[in-house]
Amino acid sequence: MQINITFRHMEPVNPLKNYIEERLQKIKKYLHEPVEAHVVLSTEKFRHIIEVNIMAGNGTTIHGMKSMEDVHAAIDGVVDKIERQIKKQLDKSKHPKRKQLKSP
Repeated sequence: MQINITFRHMEPVNPLKNYIEERLQKIKKYLHEPVEAHVVLSTEKFRHIIEVNIMAGNGTTIHGMKSMEDVHAAIDGVVDKIERQIKKQLDKSKHPKRKQLKSP
């Protein structure tokens, strides 16, 4: 998994980078290789905004965004949100809707 991390209006911190990479590895098991993730961390006054865009090898694109005062809670929230989206997509692909035949 290739992870690109961009910091806006804040200093890049290695422990925060490591935490993001560790949390995103949790998602890797659901996606087809190669997986590319782009994470944007920005700060506005007292809020930390985390945006994550994930592009999987099969053409799947997933986007998640979370805004909170605590940066670690925001990261956890956006990773959970993306994990739910991935599971929902996988469930849809396993169980497609069946067309019902109309009786005359």
